[in-house]
Amino acid sequence: MNRNGAAAARERVLQEIRTGHGFCLVTHEHPDGDALGSLVAMHRILTALGKDSVMLMAADEFPLPYEYRFFDLAGLSTVPPVDLPERTIIYLDCGNIDRNPLGIVKGDDVHILNVDHHHDNTRFGTVNLVDADAACTTEIVWDLMRALGVEPDQDIADALYVGLVTDTGRFMYENTGPRAHVMAAELIEAGVDSHAIYRRLYEDMPYAKLELLGRALARVERFDDGGLTVARVTREDFDAVGAEDSYTEGIIDHLRSVEGTKVAALAREVESGGIRKKVSLRSTDGEVDVSAIARAGGGGGHRQAAGFTTELGDDELVAFLREQIAAQLALSSR
Repeated sequence: MNRNGAAAARERVLQEIRTGHGFCLVTHEHPDGDALGSLVAMHRILTALGKDSVMLMAADEFPLPYEYRFFDLAGLSTVPPVDLPERTIIYLDCGNIDRNPLGIVKGDDVHILNVDHHHDNTRFGTVNLVDADAACTTEIVWDLMRALGVEPDQDIADALYVGLVTDTGRFMYENTGPRAHVMAAELIEAGVDSHAIYRRLYEDMPYAKLELLGRALARVERFDDGGLTVARVTREDFDAVGAEDSYTEGIIDHLRSVEGTKVAALAREVESGGIRKKVSLRSTDGEVDVSAIARAGGGGGHRQAAGFTTELGDDELVAFLREQIAAQLALSSR
């Protein structure tokens, strides 16, 4: 979207929030910190404006990963409200409507504000406020909040900060620009305890998460002179240490930090037998666009962080990743 188009979309979203009355907020399946932070913050902002707002998440998303259980989810429903067709639906941090776990689809009777920062967003909304230059979707929500004249309370500030910290990799990823630091400064001034947030997100980890990390690191493999670093986690690993699926969060950061790695990949089995796997991808230097690899596998994401679900076997998956990486590197060397 060009700058004029983005500005027009922003103004239209602001106008619809100002004049609207009922809203339903949705995010993608298996929500991360940015998704949950955007959801909670937008709900609280709408509530502060006197709007009727409902957050909607599928029942099977609970319990949330342990690091996000401190969120106040008052106002959340696990079933669509009966008056859904009369509400404006706001999708947050959702690049593709197929990632909606509750089957809400676009139609003549569904009005959608699509608020996101994924560059490969499919623009499925009635209005598409998609800013790929934003570090996270919470940055866009923060901008809307300021334009709407809402002063952040503690819950809004914490939610926005969680989205910012997690999607920028604690301000270390390439998407961290000056605006991200301005946002962080304003939220800290509004009352965010950055150390407390850090401890909630990255410390006090369950021991089973550490055990799972050990099992994943014991299976690390490297290919193509170390350019691809891969690890996998089986269902047996989860069962053996009593780990939840969310305990894989952060493992891939260990893989991407290995010297010489261009792409890090973590495959975790979704069900026993390894038939289906969720594959997380990270690019270290930006030379390889992992979102393109993820799209080839039926998923999506960012240039440097993406993922997909596959039924490829372990060897087939590695071959697929090596082929995709080699093709991009060959193009870039021409």
